[in-house]
Amino acid sequence: MTTIPARTLLALAALAAAPLAHAFDAGGVALGGNELDVKQHYPSVYCKPLEWKTDAADRRCDDPQISFGGVAARITFYLKKNAVQAFFVRFDMKDLQALAAHLKAKYGKPLGEKTEVISERGKPDRRIYKARWEKGKGVAVLTGQLDKSQGTLEVWRGDFENQLYRVR
Repeated sequence: MTTIPARTLLALAALAAAPLAHAFDAGGVALGGNELDVKQHYPSVYCKPLEWKTDAADRRCDDPQISFGGVAARITFYLKKNAVQAFFVRFDMKDLQALAAHLKAKYGKPLGEKTEVISERGKPDRRIYKARWEKGKGVAVLTGQLDKSQGTLEVWRGDFENQLYRVR
């Protein structure tokens, strides 16, 4: 029987956990990254203070023309104290399946994935695709109303989603 040194086991464990530590990123900018990371990976990004006071973020960085998973998109990073708290990617719904496939390859199988049908009397049914991933304190949600033109990938950590539009 061969014994493996503890140092080797620790190194292997660190390598195995590395993809999970940065599981949610946008073009190399992970949650927790800083504004310099954003500017290095997205040279045409425009950063400015957030227009409203909230505990979720104090700055935002926008780039209206990026490629995310091979799909043309727009991205907004939200930062607090120079740390990326969230990023939102907006894309054309015609690219939903391609982006979903990319995210499944990158993040793994979603915790939940479904198309909901919402019916209201006197109105046509709305079909909404949703997929959700979670890694530690990070969450990624891909959504799109199938009869609309734009879908969204929202990725955040902590309680960002609940705090963003809660104005102080």
